[in-house]
Amino acid sequence: MTEKRKVLIVDDIHESILPLLKKEGYDPVYMPMINREGILEIIPDFAGLIIRSKTTVDRELIERAAALKFVARAGAGIDKIDKKYLDQKGIITVNAPEGNRDSLGEHASGMLLSLMHRLHFSYNQIRDGTWDREGNRGIELKGKVVGIYGVGYMGRAFAEKLSGFGCEVIGYDKYHQTSSEYIQSVPLDVLMKRTEILSVHVPLKAETRLLFNKDYLSKFSSLKILMNTSRGEVLKTADLLELLASGKIYGAALDVLENEKIDTHTKEEKNMLNRLLNHPNVLITPHVGGWTFESYERINEVLIAKLKKSLQF
Repeated sequence: MTEKRKVLIVDDIHESILPLLKKEGYDPVYMPMINREGILEIIPDFAGLIIRSKTTVDRELIERAAALKFVARAGAGIDKIDKKYLDQKGIITVNAPEGNRDSLGEHASGMLLSLMHRLHFSYNQIRDGTWDREGNRGIELKGKVVGIYGVGYMGRAFAEKLSGFGCEVIGYDKYHQTSSEYIQSVPLDVLMKRTEILSVHVPLKAETRLLFNKDYLSKFSSLKILMNTSRGEVLKTADLLELLASGKIYGAALDVLENEKIDTHTKEEKNMLNRLLNHPNVLITPHVGGWTFESYERINEVLIAKLKKSLQF
C-alpha cells in the first residue's frame, strides 16, 4: 500500500469506517487520541483526513498536507474547515448531513413536545414529591405555526417529522426557496410575522454568528418558543435570557450552547447557564440531536458513498 492511499482518522468514528475504507483500497490509520501537534507532524503522508469536531482544518494544516486529496467530516457542520482554501488547493471536502438528519428531526420533535407538555419539568417535580396537574397543563402543537429558519437537510427533516401533528410549517432559507410536501417556503418578513415556534437550522458562518440576538428575535412578532439545534454561537445567550425574563418568549429548547465547554465557563457564563437550567420553560440537551447509535454508523456509509462519487475510487 502506497502512502498516497493512507487515510488519517483523528476522532472517534464508528468502527465500520475501517472495513469500508479498506474495501475501497485505502489504508486507514485510526488515531482518535492524537492532538493537533501530532496531526501536523504526520499529515504530509496522508491522502485523506477524516474528522468530527475536534480538529480545525485551517491553512496551517492544509499547507502541511502535501499529499491530501480529501477531507471528510463525519457529521453535518463544516464550520471548522476552511473549505474555500481546500477548494483552491483542489482538495475535496465531503460531509454527511444525510447520515443524521432523521436523528436530528426526531430529537427536535421530542424536545418540542417535552417543552410544550412540560414532560421534563413535571417529572422532576414528581421526583421531588410534588403532584401538580394544573401547574403542568400542556400546550398543543396542533394548529401552531412552526417556522424553520434554514431549510437544509436538518430543517427539512424536522418539518417532515412534524407533518403528523397538525401544525403549519413554513420555512425561510437564503439559498433555498423551494416548497415541499412538508414545508411551505416564505419570504423572511412572512416568517417573522407568522412564526410562533422558531427552529434554527443554520450553519455557523460570519453572517450567522450571534445573528439571533435580542434585536433580531424581537422582529418575530408572534414568537413564543425558540429552538436551536444548529450551532450555539448563532444565538446570543444573554439576549435569550432577557427575552425569557421579559415574557417576550415563553420558552426555549436548546441542543447547543454558545460555549459548550462548560468546564471553561467564566463566572458570567456559569450564571447564564444556571439561569437557563432553573427556568421552568427551558430544556437543554448536550449537542446530541444528531447523535444516535444508528446515525453514528450511517454517517460512515454516507461519507464513503460521497467519496466514491467524488474521487471515483
